[in-house]
Amino acid sequence: MDPSLRRPPVHVCTAFGASFDGAEPLPGGAWRCGDVVLRQVTDRTHALWLATTFAALDIPDLRIARPLRTTDGRWLIGGWSASRYVAGTAENRPDALVLTAVKLHQATANLPRPDFLAKRRDVSAVAERIAWGEHEAELDEQKGGRWFEILVPARRPVSLPDQLVHAELFGTVLFDGDAAPGLVDFVPHYRPAEWGAAVAAVDAVAWGGADSALLRRWSHLPEWPQLLLRATLFRLAYNALHPNSTAAALDGLRVAASEVSEIL
Repeated sequence: MDPSLRRPPVHVCTAFGASFDGAEPLPGGAWRCGDVVLRQVTDRTHALWLATTFAALDIPDLRIARPLRTTDGRWLIGGWSASRYVAGTAENRPDALVLTAVKLHQATANLPRPDFLAKRRDVSAVAERIAWGEHEAELDEQKGGRWFEILVPARRPVSLPDQLVHAELFGTVLFDGDAAPGLVDFVPHYRPAEWGAAVAAVDAVAWGGADSALLRRWSHLPEWPQLLLRATLFRLAYNALHPNSTAAALDGLRVAASEVSEIL
């Protein structure tokens, strides 16, 4: 049985003040118990960082999945974490997604760099370093490496300051009618704020059905062409390195890469 499909144990539900009865699965392996969402923890360090960060963030016009403590004050118990339920789905609202990135990163500008980032060796971290020219690796040409080779010569220095950014907004920002966007996760990187927005825009074009005009509508952001380039290189490297990448994902990336090449 897939571990992500395992129902939360009764003692975990009780510790977070949730009802075990009626627990229903959510995308990504989480479980909803009324207004509480329980999620199995695969990375304890990240889970603790996320809980303390989301507990402290206060951003107007953004619904944040507030973390919950157990009855004895812990963020985690038995390999599970909990947060308040945030209603909504990952709808195709590309401009609202990029605007959410801008607002979020204004709020995280002064937050410290998490200590664990330098030690990360997961696909996302390695792909990010490759995109920024800090690491070299052989990329499978059939999985994105060829487009990476085509685009990388256009890379130029970027002078913007690094800060805490979320590079997985596409899919973790939820929309629910006229309600403010909801944020249910944060995958931290330490790069210019506008790079986080660029990744959201590239993702929206590659996989969210957004048209290429989206990339140009946000061209007022500082050093936008170079950050779009690095966002595209990041996704191409990620796709080439990930063992479960799909042909459909690469098809979308080819579209985004082509559009970004027209802007450079």
